[in-house]
Amino acid sequence: MDFIFNVIHWNIDQEIFKIGSFGLRYYSLCWLLAFAVSYFLMLKVFKREGKSQEDLDKLTIYIFLGTLIGARIGHCLFYEFNYYIQHPLEMILPFRKIDGSWELTGFMGLASHGGAIGILIALYMYARKTKTDFLWIADKLVLVVPVAGAFIRIGNFFNSEILGKPADPTLPWAVVFENAGLRPEHLNMLPRHPAQLYEAIGYILLFALLWVMYQKNQRSKRGLLFGIFLVVLFVIRFIIEFFKENQEAFENDMTFNMGQVLSIPFILVGLYLIFRKPKEKSKKS
Repeated sequence: MDFIFNVIHWNIDQEIFKIGSFGLRYYSLCWLLAFAVSYFLMLKVFKREGKSQEDLDKLTIYIFLGTLIGARIGHCLFYEFNYYIQHPLEMILPFRKIDGSWELTGFMGLASHGGAIGILIALYMYARKTKTDFLWIADKLVLVVPVAGAFIRIGNFFNSEILGKPADPTLPWAVVFENAGLRPEHLNMLPRHPAQLYEAIGYILLFALLWVMYQKNQRSKRGLLFGIFLVVLFVIRFIIEFFKENQEAFENDMTFNMGQVLSIPFILVGLYLIFRKPKEKSKKS
């Protein structure tokens, strides 16, 4: 990493170390930290709420699968629908047919909004399976989701992906992502907004807000923390999109890009949860 004329030239090696054919990437480490730190914090919450570690282990499996499956299918449907509707197997298989033959490509593309939908579905399935109140468990889970999101965005920064739009070169934190090079428009070596870090900072602040609220008012209205999470997180996402490059070309003709459009329903649901009146318990006659 070099500083030239107040611009950060981000050229760090994406691999922390390599032994033979195995290499540990910063991006992979950030994903591991996202789940490890989230698990540790949720364990503290579960113990405080009188729940067992076994319950948390079950929840972790549901959330892990929901996140990955939802993020993958979300990307395919939201950003490359025309391609994947004709190649549905490639949604779930790390292969792509190129020039008539199948080649290993890995899972090309994950969408955070798809991951959010996947988590909600997984949470509903967990609540139904364990006979746990959905809003109760949602209020607890959102305490740690912003932490995981922050780690993943930091991983994106190390990976030089999800790039920001060109920035004024005099901006002290403008970044030239020298290792991007995935698209022609990213080869121009322009100083850019570190949008990944903007988003990560927003998520960390959201985590602090929710954690303080939980510690001070543990018995708040069911769904309140969940609602605040949805509104604040997706407002952050909506605003940060103005500083990001569009992921797909079709978004260039949209007033708001796909990430912003997909954020609106989450914000509306969050507002409903915040302002809804809790149901009064029926009085016994």
